Amino acid sequence: MISPQALAVCIFTAAQTYVVPPSVILGILNVEGGRIGQIVYNTNDTYDIGPMQINSIWLPRLARYWGVSQYKAMEEIRDNPCINIGVGAWILRRKVNETGSLYGGIANYHSASPWLGHNYQEKVITAMQRYRLVRTPDDLLSPAQRGEP
Repeated sequence: MISPQALAVCIFTAAQTYVVPPSVILGILNVEGGRIGQIVYNTNDTYDIGPMQINSIWLPRLARYWGVSQYKAMEEIRDNPCINIGVGAWILRRKVNETGSLYGGIANYHSASPWLGHNYQEKVITAMQRYRLVRTPDDLLSPAQRGEP
């Protein structure tokens, strides 16, 4: 178990490191609903790991980068909540970069399929609104994106 204070440190560190809003990390955590030590098997022969439900397709890349076996990478992602959140924020940043938008990054965190991604994006934004992390989806836009000086 991780204390709320330690969880907050993990979230804010990951948000700052990968330049993603901490509110989005919290929204994804809420929607994913994963737990420390958890593995959930998918119908496509992959599995999701830990609090941010990191898909096992990332294991080869992470293992190479960290210089460890894929099993060791999986253990770290499964059992260390800060590493799990950090990897989730790294994936989110990659997806934001690929799509060119935070909304696209949120959608593609879950699926590159437009329909599935859009539904996921709506769930994350709804979770953020429920916990008063944003009032409207426009709160996720920068002032320039909202047409403000």
